[in-house]
Amino acid sequence: MQTEIPFSKPFVTGAELSYVAEVIGSGQLSSDGRFTRACARLLKRRLAVHEVFMVPSCTAALELAAMVAGLGEGDEVIMPSFTFTSTANAVVRLGAKPVFVDIRPDTLNMDESLVEALITPRTRAICPVHYAGVACEMDTLMDIAKRYRLLVIEDAAQATNASYKSRSLGSIGDFGAFSFHGTKDYTCGEGGALCVNSPELAQKAEVMRDKGTDRSKFLRGEVDKYTWVGVGSSFVPAEISCAFLYAQLEQMDQIRCRRRKVYENYRTALSPLEQAGLLRLPRIPEGCESNWHMFYILLGSEAVRDKMIEWLRGHRVQAVFHYMPLHCSPMGESFGYHKGDLPLCEDVSSRLLRLPFFPDLTPDEQMRVVDSIGAYFRQPGGRTRESTTDVRV
Repeated sequence: MQTEIPFSKPFVTGAELSYVAEVIGSGQLSSDGRFTRACARLLKRRLAVHEVFMVPSCTAALELAAMVAGLGEGDEVIMPSFTFTSTANAVVRLGAKPVFVDIRPDTLNMDESLVEALITPRTRAICPVHYAGVACEMDTLMDIAKRYRLLVIEDAAQATNASYKSRSLGSIGDFGAFSFHGTKDYTCGEGGALCVNSPELAQKAEVMRDKGTDRSKFLRGEVDKYTWVGVGSSFVPAEISCAFLYAQLEQMDQIRCRRRKVYENYRTALSPLEQAGLLRLPRIPEGCESNWHMFYILLGSEAVRDKMIEWLRGHRVQAVFHYMPLHCSPMGESFGYHKGDLPLCEDVSSRLLRLPFFPDLTPDEQMRVVDSIGAYFRQPGGRTRESTTDVRV
């Protein structure tokens, strides 16, 4: 029997164990030790931002950004419906309302042309989500934000080491939130970072991140003791997590190079099926440099997508769908949304299939995936009218 090809598999550089052992030997297990500081410095330099704060997750980064932004009851934040729940929860937990916008057909990112019409006197921020490591149209969004005096919170959970017109994603807005979850390009199991692009906001973030105290000043020797100076919570990561992560960040470009090869192998091998109108491959606009976070295909219908998942499972290949539109969820409905409100988001979500993707995925394994997809369409009844509907959208 063939071995199963997993959907995702964390990459290990080889230095993780020694760095973790160093932390254990030091006795500094809690937070803000050598490796936490090293991760923050590396990201600050690479991203060219004012300040970087390491946090336990991208969810924590988004929640901290929302707190620092001062979001509260009745405020509104414009964001795509095609995203993970954390994007919306970060504002909802403070009493603010997510205002969902439909997506573009090429990148599946928020449609910037629809944003301005959604702005009201209660709008406080725009939250672009860089899907699959491909940038939103940030020039347009930043122009809108400037004209209406809105904050921009970039959800760059999937976009570490990706760029837009030579600027790192997560560094363009007022805030940038990153994920180092086990499924991400660079991982420590659970982890995140918040980039802040102004001194004033960074000072607030520093206090709120560490239980509302000025402990960071104490650690830098700027005060002889620390105390409670404002509202905050615990947004500090464990030093062991950052030790593991630092080994990954040291090899950011090498890991991205490996991922690019996997991405390009898929694109080359699947192009004939796209040319035949049986599926659609991802799009990366000019000026966007991806981090090659994932590879997905768009199929002709939800029925074909679901059958393809079962077909691949039968061939011992794990492939999965992705986000269910937030506006169609019970929580989305509680904000007054209904199915049909964002038609492109709903359509794409029902037809998208993510393929196995990780740096150690071999060319032979990729060909197994591609051959299995091709075999689906060659089987009796595999090519039906529903197989070719709107796959070029």
